[in-house]
Amino acid sequence: MWRAGGPALRLALPLLGAAVSLCAGLKCVCQLCEHTNFTCQTEGACWASVMLTNGREEVIKSCVSLPELNAQVFCHSSKNITKTECCYTDFCNNITLRLPVAEPPSRAGAGAVVLAVTVAVPVCVLSLAAVLVACSCQGRRCARGRAKQPNVEEPLSECNLVSSRKTLKDLIYDMTTSGSGSGLPLLVQRTIARTIVLQEIVGKGRFGEVWRGKWCGEDVAVKIFSSRDERSWFREAEIYQTVMLRHENILGFIAADNKDNGTWTQLWLVSEYHEQGSLFDYLNRGTVTVEGMVKLALSVASGLAHLHMEIVGTQGKPAIAHRDLKSKNILVKRNESCAIADLGLAVKHDSVLNTIDIPQNPKVGTRRYMAPEILDDVMNMSIFESFKRADMYSLGLVYWEIARRCSVGGITEEYQLPYYDVVPSDPSIEDMRRVVCEQKLRPSIPNQWQSCEALRVMGRIMRECWYANGAARLTALRVKKTISQLCVQEDSKA
Repeated sequence: MWRAGGPALRLALPLLGAAVSLCAGLKCVCQLCEHTNFTCQTEGACWASVMLTNGREEVIKSCVSLPELNAQVFCHSSKNITKTECCYTDFCNNITLRLPVAEPPSRAGAGAVVLAVTVAVPVCVLSLAAVLVACSCQGRRCARGRAKQPNVEEPLSECNLVSSRKTLKDLIYDMTTSGSGSGLPLLVQRTIARTIVLQEIVGKGRFGEVWRGKWCGEDVAVKIFSSRDERSWFREAEIYQTVMLRHENILGFIAADNKDNGTWTQLWLVSEYHEQGSLFDYLNRGTVTVEGMVKLALSVASGLAHLHMEIVGTQGKPAIAHRDLKSKNILVKRNESCAIADLGLAVKHDSVLNTIDIPQNPKVGTRRYMAPEILDDVMNMSIFESFKRADMYSLGLVYWEIARRCSVGGITEEYQLPYYDVVPSDPSIEDMRRVVCEQKLRPSIPNQWQSCEALRVMGRIMRECWYANGAARLTALRVKKTISQLCVQEDSKA
């Protein structure tokens, strides 16, 4: 349950234009602003908040900027999780806030206590009717995953107060275009993450689990890392929040948060949810048309080209290489295009200092998709182009997976992973090195592809991505342009 931050906010929001002029140069207490004598100035509002963190109350006092105020997130409280006040006079946030104390459960609320223990969240006993509704709704979810249900918090019942009836997409767009372009502010991320209700597990990986969750009625994906993998969680969140990274063909990041109930810690990374799952799953389920193949291929190339591209300027973006591109790390959106995900192993290039931000992470990419120079351990790690070229080799393998499932004249081939016929299901580095570097084998390109213009072009792109010499491989931008032309040709036939 969310409520407005108090009478001051309810009066101020309808008259926001007047508030801006009145609040110009508003002075507030800022507990983190030691260099300015613990004060800050803003055209927005003064802000005080208390949030439950690691089982104890954490108080924060600061300024809320005008864009943050317009997003209408900071000035709302969440029952039992946060209590927040926004105000509009000098130093008005110099107050002490306390979270409400939950009432002891009555006999009628015994069912709710059992439920609270099961899902590891406190639930206030409001009334017998509320308890019965909660038990009915949550009981079904508990029956499905009682043994493994992570820390679930109470859902919001008035989410329109949070975002003024905006979707998550709208909220992120407003905050990124009016701010740094790197995503939602940390405290907004925290508030969103702590009010997500987990629904079901949709995947598992070496990092942990992926859950489908609900926030204000919208589906979100929650990637849960174990506390032992904090470095991977931090790195992936850091990459996703790179300035100007947001792109329709890169997975949309929403929030990162750590959750600690005193016994164990969970590290959450919240992103957009794509119900079709990974490209690996999608290709396993069925075939694609020529138009569908071209659309999938173009969207992957577009996402990778944006990732690889450096945007120069104040609000610029460094060039980024993925380092673990494969069909399981690419998601298929509802409109049958792709979004590149899993940036935990990515590296950034600082062109001014000519340095490469290689993560302090012992993990490497997936062996099956490793470029020859990585398998042979001859890749020049001091040149950023080397990492981009390795991505292009992996892209060629992903294209091979897509093209095999393309149905032309009713003819198609079963789904297979690259090199399925020459290496074991879980190949070692040595297995891959022998096949790729010594024997110089590449996935076979069927003769029947020559009868279809689109498949013929895809086959040529693959070969030019698989060169042993990385410098001879196509760039992501070149691939994008070639497939764009192919897309135009297919559209003209339709």
